[in-house]
Amino acid sequence: MLYTIAVVMLILWLLGVITSYTMGGFIHILLVIAIVVVLLRVING
Repeated sequence: MLYTIAVVMLILWLLGVITSYTMGGFIHILLVIAIVVVLLRVING
C-alpha cells in the first residue's frame, strides 16, 4: 500500500517536472515523502 502511494507520488512529481507545472514546494515535499517511504520499504524488506 505505502509502496504504491510512493510510486504514484513519484510519477506525479516527474510529470510536474516534465511539464514545468509545479505547485510550489508541495510537489517537492511529495517527492521527499515518496523517497523516504521507498527507502523504509527497502530497508524493512
